[in-house]
Amino acid sequence: MSKKILSGKVIKDQNSKTVVVLVKRKYMHSFFKKVITSSKKYHAHDEKNKYKVGDNVNIIESKPYSKKKTWEVISN
Repeated sequence: MSKKILSGKVIKDQNSKTVVVLVKRKYMHSFFKKVITSSKKYHAHDEKNKYKVGDNVNIIESKPYSKKKTWEVISN
C-alpha cells in the first residue's frame, strides 16, 4: 500500500526537529454544490530543522515519532 503525500505550508517551527504544516483542501458539497475549503494541521518530523515558517513543503506518512507526529517532511 502506498503512503499518502500531502502538500502544505509550514506555520510553526519552534520545536526541535518538528514543524507544523497546514494542509488545505477544497471539495464540492454533496447537496448544496458549493466549494468548501477545509484545513488541518499536521505535525511533521524535520530531522535537520531545515524548514522555516512560510515554506511550502510535501509531507509523507511515516512511522510514529511521537503521539502526534506520524508524518515526515520530504521536500519543498
